[in-house]
Amino acid sequence: MPFQLGISNYLCTMQLHKFLIVIIVGVLGSYHSSAQTDNTNDKKEPKKKILVGNKMWNLDVNAAVDFPHADMAKRFGTSYRVGFGIKYKTSSNWIVGAKFEFITGNTFKEDSLLYNMKKDLGIINIAGDVINVGMFQRGYMTGIQVGKIFPFLQANANSGPMMLASLGFMQYKINFFDRDNSFPQLRDEYKKGYDRLTNGIYFEDFIGYNFHSKNKLVNIYAGFDFVWGFTKVRREYTFDLERKESANRNDILTGFRLGWVVPIYKKKSEDTYY
Repeated sequence: MPFQLGISNYLCTMQLHKFLIVIIVGVLGSYHSSAQTDNTNDKKEPKKKILVGNKMWNLDVNAAVDFPHADMAKRFGTSYRVGFGIKYKTSSNWIVGAKFEFITGNTFKEDSLLYNMKKDLGIINIAGDVINVGMFQRGYMTGIQVGKIFPFLQANANSGPMMLASLGFMQYKINFFDRDNSFPQLRDEYKKGYDRLTNGIYFEDFIGYNFHSKNKLVNIYAGFDFVWGFTKVRREYTFDLERKESANRNDILTGFRLGWVVPIYKKKSEDTYY
């Protein structure tokens, strides 16, 4: 009887050992399979490549064509801007800078301009002769800029879609060209009654693409401008209107800009991090 009980206990113990071995083998097999799956996923998902651009100063010259809207369209036609700027670009492609631009144009829409000096064929000078007077839009814009080059559609780490916001001061007026100096009304202080000197603050948005070649020889940007000027005529009296212009103006411009950049690099090459 004791012998039979010993055999029985031995058999039970062997069965328990077999059961535990099966469980351990199953757990280890499951873990090994899971590890293989994780390794396979790691191989299938490559590490993300992050491009880091160069820190640099950018000196640029640019030109733009502007189409007027709102109050600006009541006075002028298409105008042009030529200017220069300086910007600093960080390695994460943030941009800060400043700019100065000249405004020029020769298209006018106000019928009242010099109406008190006009006849059917032109403007009468001091000698009674009918001649034409050259009239040109002249002005400038200056301001500070902040923006960013975004990390998609990139030719390289320093290139990509770019947005710039500007805040600054704008001023423009009408310049009269009297070659023979034959119009006393357009001399010295008198011409201030006709030139519509206007100025105020402006906001500007630029959306475009910035490209810096790796060989550093071709560096350009191009895109679209939107300018909103909050301005006012500053003269005390406008002679041809026979009143003072005191209303606030909304001078809006939309257009296209192209710029050439001279970069001054702080690092020689772009870095790649993983």
